Amino acid sequence: FNAGKGAVLTATSTNELDATIMDGSTRACGAAGGVTTVKNPISLARLVMTETRHVLLAAHGADVFAASLEHPKIEIVSPEYFRTEHQVKRLKRTQEQARLTDTEKMGTVGCVALDCRGNIAAGTSTGGLVNKKHGRIGDSPIVGAGTFADNRTCGISCTGVGEDFIRNAVAYDVTARMLYKRQRMEKAVEDILRREDYPVRGGMIGIDHKGRITMQFNTAGMSRAAADSSGLRYIKIGK
Repeated sequence: FNAGKGAVLTATSTNELDATIMDGSTRACGAAGGVTTVKNPISLARLVMTETRHVLLAAHGADVFAASLEHPKIEIVSPEYFRTEHQVKRLKRTQEQARLTDTEKMGTVGCVALDCRGNIAAGTSTGGLVNKKHGRIGDSPIVGAGTFADNRTCGISCTGVGEDFIRNAVAYDVTARMLYKRQRMEKAVEDILRREDYPVRGGMIGIDHKGRITMQFNTAGMSRAAADSSGLRYIKIGK
């Protein structure tokens, strides 16, 4: 999966990792972008939320903050830790093609959850797009673009072409459609992924305030899984 160790490489053959976490009960959130030395960027995102007054820390500043924490949840590693031979070969193949083709798999690790008290949380972690420019940050660490949670509506985590999700504030758009158009979450996600005027390439997972789950995409496939207190256990890889 394209997060943490084994994530995709930038055009300069480095790993730059992004993550966000959000609490739907308060809209508290934290994010880290362009991280290069934190084993689990989502843990850093949470500490940005709980230990600072900021929402997003990026690049060198995020790595410096992580190193200063001396927190048991934060493990500092060498940038080489994330690098795998599979992704080195993939980068070479992509650069030879000179562009990201539709057959190149995109990837993100996302999670949405609803507890017994009605609190919703959402989190997203990714390595971004293969062969991305050094310094590029996608939708995953942008609250409202790749991740959003609100107890009144739903929790959403997105995957796909980050620029599409940023331009259209996709994760927040689901909540907006539920609040202002009175759409159900499933319908809101479907309409966004099917729209032709401002197309979005990718997929979303979501859970609403009543525990209803949706997992939709408009790409060739999306690995996904769900479970709930009724005993539902669902796992699907691909289409």
